[in-house]
Amino acid sequence: MRLAIIGAALLAAGAVAVVTGILPWSEVQVLVARVGPIMGFVAAMTVVTDLASDAGVFQWGADRIRRWASGRSYVLWLLLAAMAVLSTIFLSIDTTAVLLTPVVVTVTRQTGLPVLPFALATVWLANTASLLLPVSNLTNLLAQHNLDGISPAGFASLMWASSLAAIIIPLAFIALVFRRDLQRTYAPGPKKVIDQGSRTSVPGKPRADRILLPGTAAVLVLLLPALVSGLPVWLPASIAAVALLALFGFRRPRSLTINLVPWSLLLFTSGLFLVMEAARYLGLPELAGQVAGRGEGFPELLRLAATGALASNVVNNLPAYLLVEPLADTPLRTAALLIGVNAGPLITPWASLATLLWHDRLRKMNVLISWRGFALYGMIVAPVTLVAAVDLLALTARVA
Repeated sequence: MRLAIIGAALLAAGAVAVVTGILPWSEVQVLVARVGPIMGFVAAMTVVTDLASDAGVFQWGADRIRRWASGRSYVLWLLLAAMAVLSTIFLSIDTTAVLLTPVVVTVTRQTGLPVLPFALATVWLANTASLLLPVSNLTNLLAQHNLDGISPAGFASLMWASSLAAIIIPLAFIALVFRRDLQRTYAPGPKKVIDQGSRTSVPGKPRADRILLPGTAAVLVLLLPALVSGLPVWLPASIAAVALLALFGFRRPRSLTINLVPWSLLLFTSGLFLVMEAARYLGLPELAGQVAGRGEGFPELLRLAATGALASNVVNNLPAYLLVEPLADTPLRTAALLIGVNAGPLITPWASLATLLWHDRLRKMNVLISWRGFALYGMIVAPVTLVAAVDLLALTARVA
């Protein structure tokens, strides 16, 4: 509800900018043409991932991971981290934050392990692992447009080295700080726990639907390559959403509610786009340019990434990207900005929407997180990650 209220206020402010002539109507039309397909993708993917969670796909994967780890906490943590990385890369940052977080908490409770190293890896990877593909993050989809519709393969070839650094460094930090917790063992058989806030199945609940689970898994298997095929991403996402809606209409119609569509998120994002477009039209990016600098050398790219990271932690990574985007006038500078706004929001809770959603899921499951500790860890990891990721970006650009 708070997100919807903020979105409504932003839309109202944007409407005032249009009515008063601050933002010309022609610019609004250009904005709608640019972000409309992106918003359609967000809505369709939310439907897909929510229904996939309802079918038990994520819990099924987590159950197998718990067994494969054979009682070794370190292996379990690495496997769940890999699950978070794949979820983020192919299904988006918010999927990992919203749907995988309850699964991770449930698995750790089943095994009697401390939640923090697993939950922290989930939220950090939801942010930092979102560099590789356009579908991984809303900022990437915006950048894809800024890069003249670069193909997913081209996008990945630009970002792969930085993405690797942004995944390894946070994991290395957690492995070092929580090494004692991760050296523990657990009984491979799950403990029975009470599901608090998760839509996924846990021990004691009915077995997964024998048609819904494989049917939903098949849709996901077909969807993932389609998302990186070069087609407009809203198209395969919409087809997958329609297919799952039809499947659930046949097997579990009670799951088909109006809340499947993320109305609050769409309202918030639409209002944010409109307000930031007005700010861009008023020349705010020129002010940011005095901090971000110009050029494609390592120092200049790092300044740009740091500007994006700082703005993300002050306001949010989406408006930060929109504000600084005019300064990212080459593919290399766009990549540096993405490093800042994707891998940099690890300090403040509002730096990315995914972090807020992650915390909301933890709160509903009675998992308490210290924001002071979260910020202190982030102040160590974020700068190291930015420097390493930008350095690899500059290095691979020189080699190419």
